[in-house]
Amino acid sequence: MNTLKFYTCHIYFLITFLSGTTVLSAQTNGSYISTADGKSIRVSDLNSYIKKSMDSLQLPGLSIAIINKAEIVYHNSFGLSNLKTKEKIDDQSIFEAASLSKPLFAYFALRMADKGLLDLDKPLYEYLPHPAITEESQEDYKLITARMVLSHSTGFPNWSNGNKIKLSFVPGNGFSYSGEAYQYLAAIIGQLNGVGWQEDLNDLFLKEVTLPLGMEHTSFVWNDYFKTHKAFGHDNENTPTDNGTGGWNGKTFGAAYSAHSQAADYAKFLIAMLREEGLKKSTFTEMLKEHNRFDKDSKIRKETGQSGWSLGFAIKPTSEGKMYLHTGNNRDFQAYCAIIPEKEYGLVLFTNSGKMLAFVKSLGNLLGEQF
Repeated sequence: MNTLKFYTCHIYFLITFLSGTTVLSAQTNGSYISTADGKSIRVSDLNSYIKKSMDSLQLPGLSIAIINKAEIVYHNSFGLSNLKTKEKIDDQSIFEAASLSKPLFAYFALRMADKGLLDLDKPLYEYLPHPAITEESQEDYKLITARMVLSHSTGFPNWSNGNKIKLSFVPGNGFSYSGEAYQYLAAIIGQLNGVGWQEDLNDLFLKEVTLPLGMEHTSFVWNDYFKTHKAFGHDNENTPTDNGTGGWNGKTFGAAYSAHSQAADYAKFLIAMLREEGLKKSTFTEMLKEHNRFDKDSKIRKETGQSGWSLGFAIKPTSEGKMYLHTGNNRDFQAYCAIIPEKEYGLVLFTNSGKMLAFVKSLGNLLGEQF
């Protein structure tokens, strides 16, 4: 693992091929799951298919959970934590959530809005001026709001890598996926609460999000549990990288990238989204609204099928209703999540390699229509 991987996000990883899947019975080999279009699949067949797909793709390890009727009805762990030592993945194994950090942070930010601490439409520079904006972008950057950050319409680059930031368009008038903008908003939330943006901000996140939702092993900063339970990442040659903090210092609250979790834990957040727990009803409505719509002829819409961006999730129309999704790519750890509120459906998976997208495509072949 190296520093660069935390600052790399491939926007085309937002493509999803997975069908909406609901599980209708308990997780036993004799039970069945059902896709959104009504297809029934035996759980034992699903387990077998996952193992064969992982073998074919040489995917080291996997943590996966499926939600039906806003409950976890399927959770399993497969494969190895370390291909070299043959240490196995288990239900306690921890993975890097990568950009699945962003929906969690968006939910956290909206908690701050519900408390009256953060105005989604107030220019962010009025809370905290950004110290690294180019002279030519000074006036435009003063238009940026939290709403624009969460819907990727700021004009910020994904990462500035220490350089001054030049906006790529007038804020609110385009799409520019940006972890940098998320970090700016995190700094503002830290300042508004008087806690900075390291471990104290994470403590506030735990208090506001993970504790109420029962997410026992999800955090934006390093802890002792991660030290003993984190899986090893694997590079493109399937060589184990590391299972520590790598190039990240472990203390910085990386709103865009640093969350660690596992499928059953992260699924509790998705359940909160489906049940509309933890935010005002009007805030959930606002969160899932399409705030940044892609042009019909845009490259991203043609290649992903996505129609736009909500506050925290990409939106993809499907035959079963709107799908809200996100992918994560820290190179040697990758992840995927999706919910279809109309079906009370959700799915989340974490992998310890760079082969998540190929696996999602393969799994979609079993689970039904590729959305």
